[in-house]
Amino acid sequence: MTNTLLTSAQWAVSEFALAELGDQRRTQRLVKIATNLARNPGGTLPQAFPEWTDLKAAYRFFDQPKVTFEQIQSSHWQRTREACHQPGEYLLIEDTSELDYTEHPATEEMGSIGDGKGRGLLLHSTLALRLEGWDGEDRPQGIALGLLHQQCWSRWGRPQRKPETRRQLMNRSRESQRWAVALEEGGPPTGCTWIYITDREGDFYEPIERCQRQEVDFIIRGFHDRLLSEGAGHLNGAVAKAPVCGCLSIELRARAGQAARVAQVEVRTLRLSFNGPRRPSGKQPDFQANVVEVREVGAPERSQPLHWLLLTSLPCQTWAQVRRVIRLYAMRWCVEEYHKALKSGAGVEDSQMERAYRIETLVAVLAVVAVRLLNTKWLARARPDEPVDPKVFGSEMLAILTARFGKPPGGWTHRTVMVSVARVGGFLARRGDGMPGWQTIWRGWNRLMWMCHGLETLKPKGKRCG
Repeated sequence: MTNTLLTSAQWAVSEFALAELGDQRRTQRLVKIATNLARNPGGTLPQAFPEWTDLKAAYRFFDQPKVTFEQIQSSHWQRTREACHQPGEYLLIEDTSELDYTEHPATEEMGSIGDGKGRGLLLHSTLALRLEGWDGEDRPQGIALGLLHQQCWSRWGRPQRKPETRRQLMNRSRESQRWAVALEEGGPPTGCTWIYITDREGDFYEPIERCQRQEVDFIIRGFHDRLLSEGAGHLNGAVAKAPVCGCLSIELRARAGQAARVAQVEVRTLRLSFNGPRRPSGKQPDFQANVVEVREVGAPERSQPLHWLLLTSLPCQTWAQVRRVIRLYAMRWCVEEYHKALKSGAGVEDSQMERAYRIETLVAVLAVVAVRLLNTKWLARARPDEPVDPKVFGSEMLAILTARFGKPPGGWTHRTVMVSVARVGGFLARRGDGMPGWQTIWRGWNRLMWMCHGLETLKPKGKRCG
């Protein structure tokens, strides 16, 4: 069950009260910091802590090197894993994002990012989603349960340019080892289905081996022209010979230099056996996977045609099964939107603290706040007609929305509440506007919280606001 609609204080307790920081007072301070950041997310602490005593205590907390990223998030990881052990289907979507602090020259100990000229941190996230169903257009709907795992680190020095033998590469520590590391803690219990999803950066042997060992299904976008078993050729050649099994329309989100559009694609599928790679320990076993090629036809001029080559353990014997694999992989954008929420909504790149370890500690808290931020929109989409419980959401908050916009004819549901919250944040809710984005929803949420704080101040002995 999602805890998104809990009050900020209740949410912070559910996420961080069990964090083991070596001193219960530190844990209590973490809960208080998370409460303030959930009410007013932002990378600059003064805007979240208007009282000087609270701000000073927050700076003192982030100035402790012994409080690590893993310690802060470990209780959240455990809560997410327990949620993923309930019967159902879950998507584990991985991606890496760069946190850019190049414009903060006073910050020390930052590593290189991009081409080596930028300065910042790298953040690798495993976002866990629970599938809630499929909409009328055959698209999966899900709710973010949290982070199953997350890693934050600095890359020291410029990217290495000197040549390196394959044995030297495989024997040293590599950033690629982060992929699917969350699965080393165990796979799903009986009655659960986990589906691991990643883009081309995760196309190598170890993530596939970890998925197979832990009995986790996978959808990995291919990058390498893999060698097939027993000298049967290569992946790309085999796919090119496969017949078209169907056509499909895929909605593409807007990206830099390309507008949003609907792509018409042809689909091919076949099952192949791949040659196991060589590692320092010896040759690895061969493995089998279904391959689904998605290739756009008739792409607009000056647009890069869509081309996905998906390796998956999911069945692909029927057109419905193949289409399901494609729709599930399209959910990979959720982790990109999560990173956007972390940067644009939670303001993780705005911090002016002067040491990298302090910022890493702040990132650990804001990364969990961003999950809550992101879910506000997804609840309205995945559970639009589910009634909202006043005891959970807050009867005073519903009273404010009712006084401002009137009570909806069907009562307060996730959809009507989120649209009304977004209207507080400036959303016009015109007929052709569609559903509001997470930024508008979160702006309205913050304004609504401040209205509740005003009620608490005026009626300190009365019923508390949710």
